[in-house]
Amino acid sequence: MKLLIIRHGDPDYDIDSLTEKGWKEAQLLSERISKLEVAAFYQSPLGRAQDTASLTLKKMGREALTLPWLREFKAPIIDEDTGKERIPWDLLPEKWSKIPSYYDKDAWMDVPKMADTHVGDEALRVYEGLDFLLEQHGYNRENNYYRALRANTDTVVLFCHFGVECVMLGHLLGISPVVMWHGLCAAPSSVTTLTTEERRDGIAYFRMSSFGDISHLYAGGESPAFAARFCETYDSDERHD
Repeated sequence: MKLLIIRHGDPDYDIDSLTEKGWKEAQLLSERISKLEVAAFYQSPLGRAQDTASLTLKKMGREALTLPWLREFKAPIIDEDTGKERIPWDLLPEKWSKIPSYYDKDAWMDVPKMADTHVGDEALRVYEGLDFLLEQHGYNRENNYYRALRANTDTVVLFCHFGVECVMLGHLLGISPVVMWHGLCAAPSSVTTLTTEERRDGIAYFRMSSFGDISHLYAGGESPAFAARFCETYDSDERHD
């Protein structure tokens, strides 16, 4: 089984849709995905993900099932400096990296900053939603791997968001999402591919063959959007916060 996790195109967050560039990215993405044999499409309920999916679905004459847990990871934490809410995947390196529990696949949600909010509950909701989806496609979670009840080579596509993508990957790969949130960068319209590896009969593990692939943009002569990135050097005029 192949699992393709796609981040939405360059976003216009004010209207929860795509920028002009984002629509171009979605078009190039549709040319890539429409060449595949896809068993099922799933999408976030948010506009920017659904708009990204719409061009692929229209081109293929298909529909996607909307899953509430595929929306962007909604679990704000309190910023200790400002006292205001902020997303949990945008912490400064000198603050989160000194806390060992953030590197643990289970203990990360027990750090006071996370435990004081509903981050853990939201993560479990994503874990359960993903496991239920995989079970519908023949793979039942057992310990930290999956029991292949109906082994197959189907391709399943999920249109969603960076924050929730890392939570899913953390669950599948046994890695703290905090590490993935801050150590990975999935550009808009990028495709992450995981394929089951069944080296013993009935036992499957999802192995990531590519993360954040944007080859469809390069093929179409479109440069990647800057969204999800920060300044390469402090003295640059690129995004700092």
